[in-house]
Amino acid sequence: MPDTLTFLGLESSCDDTAAAVVRAGPGGNTVLASVVAGQTALHAPFGGVVPEIAARAHAEKLDLCVEEALEAAGLALTDLDAIAVTAGPGLIGGVMSGVMCAKGLAAGSGLPLVGVNHLAGHALTPRLTDDLPFPYLMLLVSGGHCQFLLVHGPEEFSRLGGTIDDAPGEAFDKTAKILGLPQPGGPAVEREAAIGDTKAFKLPRPLLDRPGCDMSFSGLKTAVLRARDEIIAKHGGLPRQARADLCAAFQMAVADVLHEKSRRALEAYMALRPAHPALAVAGGVAANSAIRERLQALCAETGVTFTAPPLALCTDNAAMIAYAGIERFRQGHSDDMTLVARPRWPLDQSAPALLGSGKKGAKA
Repeated sequence: MPDTLTFLGLESSCDDTAAAVVRAGPGGNTVLASVVAGQTALHAPFGGVVPEIAARAHAEKLDLCVEEALEAAGLALTDLDAIAVTAGPGLIGGVMSGVMCAKGLAAGSGLPLVGVNHLAGHALTPRLTDDLPFPYLMLLVSGGHCQFLLVHGPEEFSRLGGTIDDAPGEAFDKTAKILGLPQPGGPAVEREAAIGDTKAFKLPRPLLDRPGCDMSFSGLKTAVLRARDEIIAKHGGLPRQARADLCAAFQMAVADVLHEKSRRALEAYMALRPAHPALAVAGGVAANSAIRERLQALCAETGVTFTAPPLALCTDNAAMIAYAGIERFRQGHSDDMTLVARPRWPLDQSAPALLGSGKKGAKA
């Protein structure tokens, strides 16, 4: 196997169609090209992602994103070493679109095919951007997932805890919808929170009264709904300042929960006595500045390195998939045309399913 590998990555697990080219070698890791085609406008009228619309958009855009990424990198398929693709977890129609596109490219070019766990892409992003040594603690916090992972190796993850219901990103989106704000909800709520009073409303901090690192955000979202209804009943509408105050109180509640649960996760991680202790954060919610600041302060207090990818690599992208594919390929793993799309794919196969994971098993 050559020391330097160049991979094409494809990502289509939710509502972003992405392709990227990544090169990794002794001289470091380089994102040669990263293309993301968002679907915000397509889903905006519905207040959330519509799986069927997302799958059709992926099928229409994947080949175009691949062409654009290769052109931006100045490469042809023949210059690549392999093709990596998200094979799960995610919205099954979108994942299938990506897997079938990758299979076609691999079959036509003769290149190896590597199926990648979408969550592993996020979890390994600090290795792509900062060459972070194992083991490190990862807080994966996004629209569909939230969990603490001990990352021991490219395919070795131990889950310390996670959300038993809504992920924080989902709670942000639903809060935005409750308050009449546009999607995606995370940036919209953060903008409103900037002019709000965090103490104007007393919202719950779920599960802080229980030990461990598990989290819950469904009750917090419901508390926002009830507070909104009380405001409307009192004022005959939702005044702008009241909406901003609710956003600020909600964002602070999420930050408080993540701060405390991260402190507990760090205690468990530090018991391993890592040589270079680090907390890495990835996923769309990692782009929230208030949450980042709380976690940075926690790391400063405990003497742990804080690492977060650039904002463009926090949200779903194909560069992380290409890099995770490289790490997996170096471990001697690849796939063939029997690779299947998986709606559920836990990183820690030995951990029990979290509550609220659905009748078909754990999502992550």
